[in-house]
Amino acid sequence: MVPTSRPRYQVTETPAVAHALDVAARRWPDESRSSLLLCLVHAGMEALEREQSQATRRREEAIEATSGKYADVFGDDHLATLRQGWPE
Repeated sequence: MVPTSRPRYQVTETPAVAHALDVAARRWPDESRSSLLLCLVHAGMEALEREQSQATRRREEAIEATSGKYADVFGDDHLATLRQGWPE
C-alpha cells in the first residue's frame, strides 16, 4: 500500500456495484475490478459534464430564441411604472 495524505474511499461490492463492474469489464476487459471503479468514476464525470453542458446550451438557445420576442408588449415607461411602488 502506498502512503498518501489524500482521502480514501471504501466501496462494498453490493449487487448494484457488481453489476456496474461487470458492465465496465466488458468496456475495459484488461482492467482489474479496482481499476474499473476508477474508470467508472471518470466515465461518470464525463457523462455528467456533457449533460450539464447540453443543459446549458439548451437554456442559452431558449433565451436566444425568445430574446426580444415580446419587446412590443411593454411600453418604454414599463420599468419606470413598475418601480414606482418600490422602496428607495
